[in-house]
Amino acid sequence: MARKTECCRLNGLEISLIVLFLLMTAVSVGLITVLALKLDSEKRNSELFTWFNYKKNTALDPPENLYLIGVGRADCTGPVADLPMMGYANTEQTVRGIHTRLFSRAFIVDDGSKRVVFITADIGMVSQRLRLEVLQELKAKYGDLYRQDNVVMSGTHTHAGVGGYFQYTLFMITSKGYIKPSIQAIVSGIVKSIDLAHRNLRPGRIFINKGQLVDSNLNRSPHSYMNNPEEERNRYEFNTDKQIVIMKFTDLDGDGMGLLSWFAVHPVSMNNTNRMVSSDNLGYASYGFEQEKNIGFLPGEGPFVAGFSSSNLGDSSPNILGPVCVNTGEKCDYLNSSCPIGGKKECLAFGPGEDMFESTRMIGENMYKKAKELYSSAKQELHGPVYGAHQWVNMTDETVPLNSTHTGRTCKPALGHSFAAGTTDGGGEFNFMQGDTNGDPFWDGIRDAVLGPPSNETTACHRPKPILFSTGEMNSPLPWHPAIVDVQIITIGSLAIVAELEVKESFANAEVVVAGLCNIYTHYITTYEEYQIQRYEGASTIFGPHTLSAYIQRYRGLAKAIAHGTIKELPKGPEPPFFDEDKLFNQVKDPVADVAPADTVFGDILEQVNPVYKVVNKTFVTVERFHNDTDSWEIVHTDASWETRFHWIKGLAGRSQSKVEWHIPLTAQTGTYRIQHFGHYKQIMDNNTITTPYVGTSDAFKVTKSFYYY
Repeated sequence: MARKTECCRLNGLEISLIVLFLLMTAVSVGLITVLALKLDSEKRNSELFTWFNYKKNTALDPPENLYLIGVGRADCTGPVADLPMMGYANTEQTVRGIHTRLFSRAFIVDDGSKRVVFITADIGMVSQRLRLEVLQELKAKYGDLYRQDNVVMSGTHTHAGVGGYFQYTLFMITSKGYIKPSIQAIVSGIVKSIDLAHRNLRPGRIFINKGQLVDSNLNRSPHSYMNNPEEERNRYEFNTDKQIVIMKFTDLDGDGMGLLSWFAVHPVSMNNTNRMVSSDNLGYASYGFEQEKNIGFLPGEGPFVAGFSSSNLGDSSPNILGPVCVNTGEKCDYLNSSCPIGGKKECLAFGPGEDMFESTRMIGENMYKKAKELYSSAKQELHGPVYGAHQWVNMTDETVPLNSTHTGRTCKPALGHSFAAGTTDGGGEFNFMQGDTNGDPFWDGIRDAVLGPPSNETTACHRPKPILFSTGEMNSPLPWHPAIVDVQIITIGSLAIVAELEVKESFANAEVVVAGLCNIYTHYITTYEEYQIQRYEGASTIFGPHTLSAYIQRYRGLAKAIAHGTIKELPKGPEPPFFDEDKLFNQVKDPVADVAPADTVFGDILEQVNPVYKVVNKTFVTVERFHNDTDSWEIVHTDASWETRFHWIKGLAGRSQSKVEWHIPLTAQTGTYRIQHFGHYKQIMDNNTITTPYVGTSDAFKVTKSFYYY
């Protein structure tokens, strides 16, 4: 028998009571919220009062294990369509979507009189131009609070970020110039992360811990490594650094505020066929740690900040299955990483997953799990003052003692032939090979005709490197490589970032962290012995065979200045150039006007979802779930989520398409879902460019544990 349902009417009294009930509920919720905020504010103000009371009362010094700590995170993704990616130096590898969003994470530590800032950003590297622009913004906002000497900016070295933030010709060529929208997004993201950390400053404590992670990196140039002295190699168990170091930040109640970690692995799990912005394996480690700590928050949101940073990752690959000839399955040639058939292009390293997405997750998950273990067991507490020391150095003209009678010197920048060979993580073009110490008359002839030959002085200085590009002698339209570089150390108690501090007793057992891709990008720094082999890393050591010795000499000077309290006496050094924007070229064309396919408008769905999906490992799904009790849609995933992938598919004559994927996790709740895509399209009307937003919404569909019941 069919049941008839009728809607009931409410009289005026009932309506009044309902309205009154809703008003009282809203007021109660508001009061509770205000009270909670007030209590939290009072707690924080009490903490800050205690801190500043220590500072004001000269008879009472701050406890040596108490710091003022701030953490912050902000989006720095930028444009994600048709712009060059930075990492593999392939101008054809342009961005066409989002795998994961990119973030800048900032950590501020203040000892009561001095403070230092460490930023780790999901970008290829920090360029000199990017650093200078960020410091300009910080100067305008904070005066002299955040400066060259106390701010360190590090890039994770993901090869799946957007380029366009350099001011030297070589880097502008490989990323199609200086792209204002790209660098603006990174600058604003870094500055915003510092703003958030600055606003969130509160008293807290810092712990450090370290351990070994043996299954997540592989030396991609073992032949070079074996040329190091045997007595040095005997000091280490492995031929690449397996140590992971973490810093644990807590408030005075012991509640976690953040984590900062360093591990030596290249974020190249996403290979050179990838066309989506991705934070790669280090980004996944941050994502996993933050998702566990920030329960109930979407990715990129929540108070806990976990930064996984680059370290001494130069020859350290995540492709732990090693290189093989993809066309035959044979092992690659040990000396030059090439194959009998197909040469170096067929020699590629893989692993550990079935594809680059799974490999990214697996390596990132290894780091995240090890960091979680170290975070939970961290007991060594940092105490003591913080310091920052910085100098500008002309790295083309440094003299270093080799022994009691001989000296060496650095060179004007130059790249060797093996630079063009690439690595087993991504091979170069043409017939260039790793390990080349002879050069090639054919390519040298082309170089001489187009760019001019290297000088005899530069050739001799870089020997045994056969010079492909003498970039230090190339200045059109701007210098091709930097000459002035940063050297910088920050210390937090007994933790030294980049330096060896052995001068003062308090630094006798210092934990030293090499933070990679910081402040300026100058390719690689090999040992003198590895330089002789001239694989990719040696050929990319642009200041010559004594580069490492020159850096060590400079860092030793900074370390002594910190230990002896003579930082203010350090010479500032020659400042680098800051070229006017009108001198920086841009090869990226403005996008053409967008055109909708025939019989459609922007926002139309071209291919609908299926009506029902079963939860499996891989399939397409939406990002919003319907709640019957509130009659509303809840966002469960964004483009920052690991499970989602946004593809921008460039079509002809402005007819592009977008595709959204969600790879449903086994933990997905059953229910009704939908896809929503937000975008903009450009039109030219009356010689004016008009950009209009649009929204595409799929039909509602169900996600269920079984096709037989939902």
